[in-house]
Order: sequence, then C-alpha cells, then structure tokens
Amino acid sequence: MSVNAELRAFFDSRRQQIPADVRAVMQRAALELADSGQADQALSVGAKAPAFTLPSATGRTVDLAELLADGPVVLTFYRGAWCPYCNIALRSLQQHHDAITARGARLVAVSPQIPDESLSYAEKNELAFDVLSDLGSDTAKHFGLAFDLPDDLAAVYAGFGIDLDRSNAGHPRTMPLPATYVIDRDGTIRWAFVDTDYTTRAEPADILAALDQLI
Repeated sequence: MSVNAELRAFFDSRRQQIPADVRAVMQRAALELADSGQADQALSVGAKAPAFTLPSATGRTVDLAELLADGPVVLTFYRGAWCPYCNIALRSLQQHHDAITARGARLVAVSPQIPDESLSYAEKNELAFDVLSDLGSDTAKHFGLAFDLPDDLAAVYAGFGIDLDRSNAGHPRTMPLPATYVIDRDGTIRWAFVDTDYTTRAEPADILAALDQLI
C-alpha cells in the first residue's frame, strides 16, 4: 500500500469520530490555508537549500553542509509526534530507509517540537534517521514553509489534548507545511513535494526515483 493510500484510509476511519462542528473548523482552516498561496512561497526545484544547524533528538548537532559533504540529503518537514498523519509518513520513510541510504543519501526529518518529544517518538518507532528540532520553525521559515494556525483550529487541537505550547517550547501556533526535498551535494533542490494538506505526503517511491536521477 502506498503511503497516501494508508493516509486516506486513516482519514476516512477517523473522520466519523470527530464531531461535525469540529470537522467544520478543520475543513475551513484547510481551505483557507490552501487558498493562501503559502505552498507557492515554498522553495522548489532549482533553489538553493538554506543552511541550517539543528539539534537532534539524541543531543547531537546536525549541520546540512556536513551532511551534503557525504552525499545527497532527503529532508522532510513534519508537524510533530502528536500528528498521526506525520507518524504514518515517518514510519513509511523508515521502511524505505535502507533503500535511501543504498543510494548514498541521508534522510533527515525536521519538526518544531522539542528534542525530548522527538526522542520519545524516534525510540518508540526505532527510527534509524536523525529527527531534528526546529524550535520556532526558523528553518521552516527559510524554506518558505512556516505558517500560523488560526485561533479556532488551535483551540480544536487543545481540545484534543495536544499541548503545543509545551511540545513546541512556547511557539504553539507556528507549523511547517508537509514538505520533502531531495537536495544534491551542491545544495541545490532537485526534487520537491510541498502541500498544504497535512493528510497528503511524499511517496517514498517518488523520493527514490528522484535519487536515482541524481545517480
């Protein structure tokens, strides 16, 4: 099953469990974000990837330039461990991790949550790739991906028991769009997936095909 088929199946099963008034808030926010042009502001193929140095879940510091010195980088942005759609996407990437590294590339995931949150998720799911903390979403902003949740949607998440103020270290409203980039060794973005719809993600097969093009 493709990752997007799995995401759609989860969406369909989850949808009926959410009250109609809450669904309405979520749908309205999704439409407003789609209409905002935010995805068009994101970096795309041919752009230079902004430099970053971010802490990993295990306490290491990860620098994009150092990663690129060893080969291409697959960089994926996600909202956090509280997001079930993100978790499905990350598990799918883990399943394809060996195929990514076999092509000489490094896989790195970035979210706005604190390292402890990332560590708990990485350990639980035995992720073999670096999970980095982009507190305040500064790196996401440089990629043109950061946006602020509207008040009513933030209230919905709080009602679900999601404490974004804690997990995002005082930056509860700022999120990245779901995005995945294949970055060549010279720092050029060679393939990009960006979508305002958090229920849709890059297909690992497409990522692998993009890496094959680099080879």
